[in-house]
Amino acid sequence: MDRPNYITPAGYAALRQEYEALFAVERPKLVDTIAWAAGNGDRSENGDYIYGRKRLREIDRRLGWLSKRMKAAKVIDPARQEDRSKIWFGATVTIADEDDNERVLTLVGDDEADAGKGRVGWNAPLVRALRGASVGDLRRVTLPAGEREYEVMAIAYPDP
Repeated sequence: MDRPNYITPAGYAALRQEYEALFAVERPKLVDTIAWAAGNGDRSENGDYIYGRKRLREIDRRLGWLSKRMKAAKVIDPARQEDRSKIWFGATVTIADEDDNERVLTLVGDDEADAGKGRVGWNAPLVRALRGASVGDLRRVTLPAGEREYEVMAIAYPDP
C-alpha cells in the first residue's frame, strides 16, 4: 500500500470481529460440512461439497483481505486530536454548498465508510478537499456531478 490505512478504534474492532467470526466460527463449521459431504461418495454431483468448497474459497479470500487491511491499519482515536480547529481524521463536519444545503459528514477510514450514514472515507475526493480547513473556509471539489464549492460551517470531535 502506498498510503496508510487510517481507521478509528471502532472501525478496527469491527474488522477484527469479522475476522474472528469467520476464522473461529464459520470456517470450522464449513470444513466439517465439506468433510461430511466428501464422505458421502460421488463429489461431482454433491451440492453440499461443491457449494462448501466454493464458500470456503470465499471465506479464505475475505480472511486474507481482512488480514492485510488490519496489518496496514493505523488506528487513530479522533478524541485525541490536538488541533480541533481544523478538519482532520475523525472530525464531524457540517458543510454547506452554494445553494445553502447543509450536510453533516464524519471523516472515517475507507474500510468503515458508509455514505448513507454520513460516514465518508478519508480518501474520498470531498474529504481530500476538506482536509486542513477551518470554520468559514471555502473549498472547491470536483465531483462526478460537477464542480461544487463548500463552506465549512462547523467542526466537532468526540470528547476524550
